[in-house]
Amino acid sequence: MRRAKWLSGIASGTMLTMSVAFVAPACADTLREALSQAYNSNPTLAGARARQRQIDENVPIAKADGRLGVSADGAFTENVKRSSADFTSPRRSVSAGINASLPIYQGGAVRNAVEAAKIRVEAGRADLRASESSVFTDVVAAYMDVIRDQAIVDLNSGQVGVLETNVQASQDRFQVGDLTKTDVAQSQARLAIARSQLDSAQAQLVSSRENYLRVIGKMPHNLEPPPLLPGFPESPDAALSVALDNNPQLIAVKKESDAARKDVGSARALRLPRLSAIAGGNYVNYLNSLDNSFEGGAGVPNRSTSASVGLQATLPLYQGGGPGARVRQAQARVGESMEQEIATERAVIAQVRSAYASYVASRGVIDSSQTAVSANELALEGVRAEQGVGTRDVLDVLNAEQELLNARVQLVSARRDAYVAGFALLAAMGRAEAANLGLDGGPLYDPVTNYNRIKNSVFDWGDDGAPTVHGSRNVGIQPLPSPALQPLAAPAGPEPAPVTMPQN
Repeated sequence: MRRAKWLSGIASGTMLTMSVAFVAPACADTLREALSQAYNSNPTLAGARARQRQIDENVPIAKADGRLGVSADGAFTENVKRSSADFTSPRRSVSAGINASLPIYQGGAVRNAVEAAKIRVEAGRADLRASESSVFTDVVAAYMDVIRDQAIVDLNSGQVGVLETNVQASQDRFQVGDLTKTDVAQSQARLAIARSQLDSAQAQLVSSRENYLRVIGKMPHNLEPPPLLPGFPESPDAALSVALDNNPQLIAVKKESDAARKDVGSARALRLPRLSAIAGGNYVNYLNSLDNSFEGGAGVPNRSTSASVGLQATLPLYQGGGPGARVRQAQARVGESMEQEIATERAVIAQVRSAYASYVASRGVIDSSQTAVSANELALEGVRAEQGVGTRDVLDVLNAEQELLNARVQLVSARRDAYVAGFALLAAMGRAEAANLGLDGGPLYDPVTNYNRIKNSVFDWGDDGAPTVHGSRNVGIQPLPSPALQPLAAPAGPEPAPVTMPQN
């Protein structure tokens, strides 16, 4: 099944509407741009790619144990003192040799190690998919947090403006005797509370912006409403069926379990015989330092060469119990991986069902909040009209304004929660990775490319050069202006006198 690239902005009729009631300003950042930015510069994701390249190298490392090995040695020797009875020892010599060994049979150790390394490469790719899903889920949450908190700041700011007008109107009516001091005090109290709520909302917005900077690598600017999310399965069971087949974390732990079984075969090979083909050659030059006068001058050659080929067999008889311990250790590792598979499966089931429930519940809250907003708007209009004819007092108006604000904040928060829960559900189903999102900004990272490059490497001197940093740094990026970031003013007047406790 082709995966829908839902960030392309093409909304089909099967998609569930997830619009957010904000007007998109000019020159706004989009969710696609945020995801692309994180994909190309998030250090967590860049580190996961580097970790996968490490795992790739285990395949040529395992293969190297079954390949031809060649070594050379050389030496220069100066005999500074010779025995008086030794007439054939040279005063000095130079020697060189070369040796080769080709494993023929290793008891299956190399074969199992190579297969285990290949399986772990597949597990690593699944882990990389999981890292992408995790980072993208963080991006979506950070993006929606900023949208939510900016809307809440705007709502609270508007509430402060309304209450300031109310306070002024209450004071004017008090001057003409139409209201009492109680009415004025109630208006002033609500204004003070609204200002404190605005301060808290501004501080929360700063926190969300900084989290956005941490995850995405840049400050948010006029974020556009996110695109539609694709249609979800009709039931939690349908979503779970997809997740159990496609969740990257579950795939990774299953592959690790398969690789651990291959490790058992490698451990058992330590108890089996081994056979290798060997060859060697040596050259010795005594640098004309042999005494050729012995036995009437019968010359001894001052240089010699030799060569040999053969087979070398090793049959382990007793190794102190080490092989048995390694086999048991590998078997225990298989048991551990099997338990981890069950634990991960449990986690995936819980994640899918909770995300599905959160999404459905948030959709219900959205519908209820929209109804509450409409009703509170109508109620506030009626209460104000009734206050004008004297059947309602100031407190009734203040309460109606606060209820409308609460309903609007709840609506904004529910929209954020529904979108984040929906994306988390897609991530649990294995449908929230780079290949699903249709990101801009160049080709996607393909871990297979690096694996194909190195899997059959036989060159001892190969390297990739000094590593470079792909994650972007946030040092030097200035925060967006906010009253919550302004330095505190020095207290006016003298410091208060310290409080002393009464003595008994």
